[in-house]
Amino acid sequence: MQRYILHIDLDAFFVSVERLLNPALKDKPVIVGGSETRGVVSSCSYEARAYGVCSAMSIRQARRLCPVGVFLRGNIQAYIHYSNKVTDILAQHTPLFEKASIDEFYVDCTGMDKYFDLQTWATGLRQLIIAETGLPVTFGLSVNKMLAKMATDAAKPDGFLMVLPERIQEFLDPMPVGNIPFCGPKTQKLLHTKGIRTIHDLRQFSVDALRHWLGSAGEALWHRAHGKASDVIVPFRESKSMSCERTYHNDISDINTLNINIIKLIEKLAVELRAEGKVTACLTVKVRYSDYETRTCQTSIRHTAETDYLIKIALQLFEKLYKRHKPVRLLGVKFSQLADEKYINDLFSNTARKTNLYKAVDNIKHKYGDDKLTLARIV
Repeated sequence: MQRYILHIDLDAFFVSVERLLNPALKDKPVIVGGSETRGVVSSCSYEARAYGVCSAMSIRQARRLCPVGVFLRGNIQAYIHYSNKVTDILAQHTPLFEKASIDEFYVDCTGMDKYFDLQTWATGLRQLIIAETGLPVTFGLSVNKMLAKMATDAAKPDGFLMVLPERIQEFLDPMPVGNIPFCGPKTQKLLHTKGIRTIHDLRQFSVDALRHWLGSAGEALWHRAHGKASDVIVPFRESKSMSCERTYHNDISDINTLNINIIKLIEKLAVELRAEGKVTACLTVKVRYSDYETRTCQTSIRHTAETDYLIKIALQLFEKLYKRHKPVRLLGVKFSQLADEKYINDLFSNTARKTNLYKAVDNIKHKYGDDKLTLARIV
């Protein structure tokens, strides 16, 4: 059975959302990310790209290239909201899909060609997303994830391209070798010394030659040049929440001991949160007293996986909940409204540095045990 994979890309996603929120930004060179002078470009409009601005460029350089640009720090909550709207549409209208990032999806269409014209079906799905979200979106459809994504890139902006099996080499051959995924500048430079500039040029050499020049990477490059790549879809399963609680053999009345135990629960759960590559936007604290009275308190917070910030909020919630001197039987904490860390971190702030510090601590804990490194305030 021939496999078919659909790639979906939300064009200049952050900029597109900003324009939905503020239509006056239409047709202007909009640059999202960082602060006034620091950080990197997370997204930019096609008008800004005409000035040479691109994603991952420093804000300082972007300002030099595009002094007339509209620079926005960004609204991650709005971006997550619109991304989730697209996710919900795909969950309702597709058999199996993968959410590769906040603005990128893959859909497994294998077998659907028996019942539908795939191009007509994909066009209808694209029109539905546009109608329900107002976002520009580009689709690429082919036999594997690599080709589908390359078709999307060729169809941008706001387009659709289907590359059928019999047209794969016709599609690939004129492209520069740098268009092949993971063919970086150093590899391109080496290939250029061999007279290889297009994918067609590359295909004139044997897999043994490429393996001799580049090792296993050369073999992988040869396969990609022939349109061979992964077609495995990782099914989307959204983590709704994660929690941690502890029941005590002896009820606790001492406020300092209770605070320390709240801190320990947060520290443990924050390690798990980072291990899953998640951040949370809602924190709940739960208290059960010796008479089994149970109370909870929750609050919305900025998306984070920072232990110190989560501890601060948790202790504030516990202060609101706790009935002085009443014995506590159980304490619990819960993180909800989870999102992928890679969508959030360092888009508009320097929180990635702190998160990397926590991850280094997490690695030490995993290697040597949780008790070998902990917060000074709970020792």
